[in-house]
Amino acid sequence: MVVNLILRTIVIYLSVLVVMRLMGKREVGQLSTFDLVVAIMIAEIAVFPLEDLSIPIYIGLIPVATLLGAEIFFSYLCLYSRFFRELIEGRPSLIIADGKIMEKEMRRQRYNINDLLGQLREKNVFDISDVQYAILETSGELSVIVNPSKRPLVPGDLNINPPAEKLPTTLILDGEVLLQNLAYLNISPEWLESKLREHNLQSRDVLFASIDCRGELFISEKQK
Repeated sequence: MVVNLILRTIVIYLSVLVVMRLMGKREVGQLSTFDLVVAIMIAEIAVFPLEDLSIPIYIGLIPVATLLGAEIFFSYLCLYSRFFRELIEGRPSLIIADGKIMEKEMRRQRYNINDLLGQLREKNVFDISDVQYAILETSGELSVIVNPSKRPLVPGDLNINPPAEKLPTTLILDGEVLLQNLAYLNISPEWLESKLREHNLQSRDVLFASIDCRGELFISEKQK
């Protein structure tokens, strides 16, 4: 009985893991209402074969697969149809426009001033008078545009055009040299080893190492 329960748990765990992976890479806070409902239902249904061992395991897996199919189907509908996208996921709401709080829209969304102030603080905005526009996204996140006079200075404001940067490339991960990344950058393993020797290190001593677009090497050692 115990072995049966353990095997059921492993099968259901792997099945739910695969299903959630196929649902996409959006974070929980960014799930649409439909995605959240599907996730909750999958969690509830998957427990049934574990609570009652007399229930065949496929009785729990079939509804999970059905929900996955429905989620993928509706996701494609939302992808190609603006009508279904707005019907299922809703529309963003303008909460602040030109510095003015849209009270009617907040009431329609059942969104109060404390909610607004809290989400503004999460965006490092502590004075509501600094906000020019605030948009409540369909995920519940608040997008904020502050007044031009309150925005951080960027190089473009000074007519400075810095060169474009590329993402740093990982060279060593958990002590393992990523040879495919070295080949992509036309870097030889010998060059990397010589750079490590300058720091009295070997690749197995390195937790993480990367190189940026300027050719600067970042190395983080493993703790000893």
